[in-house]
Amino acid sequence: MNKQANEINVSIGTRIIAFLWDYVIIAGYIVFLIGVSYLIRPLLIPLFTTDPILAEVTGFLFITLPVYLYFALCEGSASHATWGKRKMGIVVTGIHGQSIGLGSSLFRSALKFVPWELAHFTVWHMVIPTNYSDSFYYSLLGTVYGLALLYLISPLWSKNRQTLYDYISGTVIRYKDKD
Repeated sequence: MNKQANEINVSIGTRIIAFLWDYVIIAGYIVFLIGVSYLIRPLLIPLFTTDPILAEVTGFLFITLPVYLYFALCEGSASHATWGKRKMGIVVTGIHGQSIGLGSSLFRSALKFVPWELAHFTVWHMVIPTNYSDSFYYSLLGTVYGLALLYLISPLWSKNRQTLYDYISGTVIRYKDKD
């Protein structure tokens, strides 16, 4: 194992670039969804205009769940990395370098996407009128922004440059071992 593979301290910049590479795949999927949505628009309109819970569940099934599964399945696989992480030579492991497995990867990814899904929930309830107060929406949005900020800055104070969701799930980003 080379010295770099033992290092936990993958820079935030490297992680961001890896995510940007992954975002190429996500953006491609979104473009695909947009194309399909034009073809089945009459079927989709009631799903996104009648009830905020129905809109949330539909959005979750078509957008969040596939993206969540992309991260969880790739990082829980034998490669321990998404396409973007593989391009950057980094992997997701346990804190001691061990394989995390699918269960831990599913948990890690669920934590990672909490702010994203909470934002979707809030927006759908703001767009389609409900009985919740404005202060409820603002507190949810404050929670979303607070979590997102914590996720972004937590590697700055972590000894192992772990995000909050990495810390909670017992994972870390490392450089891949060069076989």
